[in-house]
Amino acid sequence: MKNIAKFILYNLMGWKIEGSYPEDIKKFIIIGAPHTSNYDFIVALLMKIITGVKAQYIAKHTLFKPPFGFIFKALGGIPLDRSKSKNTVEAIIKLFDNREELIMALSPEGTRSKTDKWKTGFYHIAMGAHVPIVFNAFDFGKKVYRISKPYYPTGDMKKDFLFFHNYFKDVKGKYPENFTADFHKNL
Repeated sequence: MKNIAKFILYNLMGWKIEGSYPEDIKKFIIIGAPHTSNYDFIVALLMKIITGVKAQYIAKHTLFKPPFGFIFKALGGIPLDRSKSKNTVEAIIKLFDNREELIMALSPEGTRSKTDKWKTGFYHIAMGAHVPIVFNAFDFGKKVYRISKPYYPTGDMKKDFLFFHNYFKDVKGKYPENFTADFHKNL
């Protein structure tokens, strides 16, 4: 499966991967940006197969019901029943607290549509769970999927979001008009 994914991503699609995931850290958050198209999911899925990262994601629990629920689970989905937990951030922090290993992939934009600011839930999860953040840049301009070194948030949100901005500011999404590189100014 890994060789097929490499052939598709590298040869057919013309992408490459720069960087690697930390092997010595068992819990961290991955944020992927810019998230401007459904095509991002295909690139991320191929990258997940190639790198072997055991990233998971949160989705509403109703998606995990038959007949297709097994697909979401096989792709790393974790069902979240929002009727039982109104605070998604706290629910995800509890997941980190209750597991030996957890790599959670989140989209800080929360949408594929244009938005002028990022949601801050991923940041509060990292702070509350005491885990680093690894940035994944979907650079369609260069056809590079870039993986950063782990970043430990400082608790100074403005300073940290400026750091995020500097990492992502030159990245071109599939639909560049849907990505605002100045998301850090709208906290």
